[in-house]
Amino acid sequence: MSGAKDVDTYIDGAPNEVRPRLRQVRRAIRQSAPDAVESISYGMPFYSFKGETGFGARLCYFGLLKKKIVFYTRPVFLEEHADEVKRYQSAKSALHFALDKPIPVRLIEKIVSTGTRLHDVGERN
Repeated sequence: MSGAKDVDTYIDGAPNEVRPRLRQVRRAIRQSAPDAVESISYGMPFYSFKGETGFGARLCYFGLLKKKIVFYTRPVFLEEHADEVKRYQSAKSALHFALDKPIPVRLIEKIVSTGTRLHDVGERN
């Protein structure tokens, strides 16, 4: 997975049993932010707002770390879902999903939708 040039290559480099979970996360992001630009940044899948650069362009990242999938986004995008994210939250902007539990797809969709909505109304912290 290290050195992947695109998200397909990143996912294909993961262990076979983890690939479906990574695809679930990817699908949730893409369905909730169809205009987001998909790339690799910091060695993992990254989604940014179309036509923008810098911090304000960041929507989210995800990746496989040892025995978990990690989802990163801006803290302001998580705030509306504080009660739901607290069981997964390990840092201000990171959620950890255990590989032996279902991926909270609906929660990821809600967070990404919130990020898109807040971005569209100009809340960019």
